[in-house]
Amino acid sequence: MGQGLWRVARNQQLQQEGYSEQGYLSREQSRRMAANNISNTSHRKQVQGGIDIYHLLKDLANDELLWQGLCKSTWGHCSIYNKNPPLGFSFRKLYMQLDEGSLTFNANPEEGVNYFMSKGILDDSSKEIAKFIFCTRTLNWKKLRIYLDERRDVLDDLVTLHNFRNQFLPNALREFFRHIHAPEERGEYLETLITKFSHRFCACNPDLMRELGLSPDAVYVLCYSLILLSIDLTSPHVKNKMSKREFIRNTRRAAQNISEDFVGHLYDNIYLIGHVAA
Repeated sequence: MGQGLWRVARNQQLQQEGYSEQGYLSREQSRRMAANNISNTSHRKQVQGGIDIYHLLKDLANDELLWQGLCKSTWGHCSIYNKNPPLGFSFRKLYMQLDEGSLTFNANPEEGVNYFMSKGILDDSSKEIAKFIFCTRTLNWKKLRIYLDERRDVLDDLVTLHNFRNQFLPNALREFFRHIHAPEERGEYLETLITKFSHRFCACNPDLMRELGLSPDAVYVLCYSLILLSIDLTSPHVKNKMSKREFIRNTRRAAQNISEDFVGHLYDNIYLIGHVAA
């Protein structure tokens, strides 16, 4: 629906400027197009039992409430949402700018963020950028990973936006990696992500941590164990899968204060639901 309306609005804009989807139109071609549009108007009005589809779509393309809904359903947070709209503001125009900015971000993250700031869509604040990323699903995860690796201040604020209260550890880790994708290889960035997750998980569940006797370091060890188990159980290249008994033994060897039952539940979760970082 959003893409269809975007095309209608974009085509109207291009026709006014003398363009088409294929490229530049001469003035003579533009006049011919206008003449054809006029001659076809009466035909359109007969379509669908007298319903004027063309003008219906045209009206929808100019419906500000509809464009507002499309903006906020795709880009859940923008700084401009909470400001008094500038002169000449429209959600239709904002939708096109957000779409353009997302495409720019997916080519070059730094340029994309600068584009959003130049249009007044985002404030120059790590918290505002983090909220935008947290509420947006149109950003390329590989480019986003590169950006967050370079902007650790934004990464810190993005981690803080997660609420893991009363969540089972593997499920919380899955939610975390849905917003902040894990790198494809081990390294310093993965260690940083797991460290930040561990501290955030403990901060959200202080009573549970006291009850289980877990510290951020212990949660860190468990997270690494869950990632390795996920790879072991889901990879077709691993023929001899790790058993539940082996996982309990290996994990408790690294984190001795953890109960056998709790570690067993961790194994069951991965076995039944799947990879924590897929």
